[in-house]
Amino acid sequence: MYVAASKRLTLEGARKMMETAIAIAQSEHIPVSVAIADAGGHLILFERMDGGRFHTVHSSTTKAVSAASNKRPTTAKGAQGQPLDTSHAIGLALAAGAGRWTAMEGGYPVIVDAECIGGVGVSGGTWDFDDRVARAAIAAIGATHDIDSK
Repeated sequence: MYVAASKRLTLEGARKMMETAIAIAQSEHIPVSVAIADAGGHLILFERMDGGRFHTVHSSTTKAVSAASNKRPTTAKGAQGQPLDTSHAIGLALAAGAGRWTAMEGGYPVIVDAECIGGVGVSGGTWDFDDRVARAAIAAIGATHDIDSK
């Protein structure tokens, strides 16, 4: 077959994810930046809360792009899930290019019917907080972050 049907993340879906992430951050008084990208790593929505630090703009966007590209959460593991030491993690980020790969937690792919339709990145809280907010944003649209889930 030369043509395949594919799903895509809509602006409405991205807005629902953003609304969920920002609501959690506001309720816990943690100013974050949230980036939501499509499956190709192109930004759909971005928001930095009042008080959010300027470096979180880049880190949240990189988390969203990396998660969509690798189709797995952002962690200190390589594209095949192998553990990386600091030197290898930095080397991989440099090789992938600025804004394309990160080892920082808080980025997740958005998976629907085992197809990656985008990525979300949250930055500004602890890694556990960013991670939790990103997962809640995905759940808000009935998606998952696990490529093996249906």
